[in-house]
Amino acid sequence: MDIPMADGLEGKVAIVTGAGARGDGIGNGRAAAILLAASGARVLCVDRDIELAERTVAMIESSGWTALAFEADVTRLANCEAMVEAALSAWGRLDVLDNNVGIGSRGSVVDEDYERWRRVMEVNVDSMFLSSKAAIPAMLAGGGGAIINVSSIAALRPRGLTTYSTSKSAVIGLTKAMAVDHGSEGIRVNCVAPGPVYTPMVYGAGMSIEARARRTSASVLGIEGTGWDIGHAVRFLASDHARYVTGQVLVVDGGTTLRGPERDNR
Repeated sequence: MDIPMADGLEGKVAIVTGAGARGDGIGNGRAAAILLAASGARVLCVDRDIELAERTVAMIESSGWTALAFEADVTRLANCEAMVEAALSAWGRLDVLDNNVGIGSRGSVVDEDYERWRRVMEVNVDSMFLSSKAAIPAMLAGGGGAIINVSSIAALRPRGLTTYSTSKSAVIGLTKAMAVDHGSEGIRVNCVAPGPVYTPMVYGAGMSIEARARRTSASVLGIEGTGWDIGHAVRFLASDHARYVTGQVLVVDGGTTLRGPERDNR
């Protein structure tokens, strides 16, 4: 019996946006970058703060894997085009794009400042549109690829984060539309919807022990999610193991969305 075991990532080229994290912390992007590199992919680690991206690269290279750091503001098309060109110049192809950049916001449409609304949409939605716009032609030149967009369970269960929820819902719509647009061209597009995972973005904001405990208890598994959980989901969707998966939303939340809403979960 011929059972396919290899994930097909050996020798592939991946771009991970938002690949940095504070210190040696494991955010969603850093985890994805490390895991893709561990599977043999060559990874361009992109971040607006080059030092954070360089730290991710150092962590990857310490294990003998391959990565480069690149500074870019992915809300700007020229930056996205330069990012793709950097991957092509270094390795001659592009196979995987992990759209991981995002920021949060709280409040209703009455509470929210319009400028903040625009900024959240720019970072959470425009960045994925622009990065994909730049990456897809390069993927087509190589015969196809995989794009993974990071959304949130806030898109599936709104609860007082109206701007954020709306932006993450748009990410899901963008994912499904691109999957239809480019499936016949050999490009798969999927989405990961993280639940309340504990990352440097979260604990850097000063989350209390009590709030962290509430987030953990919201999971039906009673465990705390980490950036590694999201990174593993990204690696799966980028791999040949997901060759028959496109236009889907993979919820990684420990079962949090199976319960009633908890305002402090995410």
